[in-house]
Amino acid sequence: MTVVAIDSRDSTPIYAQLDRALRAAIAAGRLNPGDQLPTVRQLAVDLKVNANTVARVYADLERAGILETRRGVGSFIRATAAEARPPDEHQRRLRAFVTRVLADASAAGFTPHELVQHISSHGKEGA
Repeated sequence: MTVVAIDSRDSTPIYAQLDRALRAAIAAGRLNPGDQLPTVRQLAVDLKVNANTVARVYADLERAGILETRRGVGSFIRATAAEARPPDEHQRRLRAFVTRVLADASAAGFTPHELVQHISSHGKEGA
């Protein structure tokens, strides 16, 4: 069983797809702290990619604290779902949220200035 998949039609580099797929599997709970990953060689064979690519992703995820490699034993998930999210995920989600709010406000006839004023005064009321 392969823990992740790579899309050969996607223009995203294989390295980035694999990093994103592993993080997503952890964030979605398909991989949990303590779970053992396939060996570099096995995952490379399963995905039909270069083993050096898999090794690089594993090493980068280990440096990021997502994985833990035990010499002679294998690589294991170390991070929780929240910790596995890409570093820019929060900012990306916030930008998308703000875009949706501004679009909804505009459709309802509110200006961005009115929206900011109301949010600002609302925040002061709750403080």
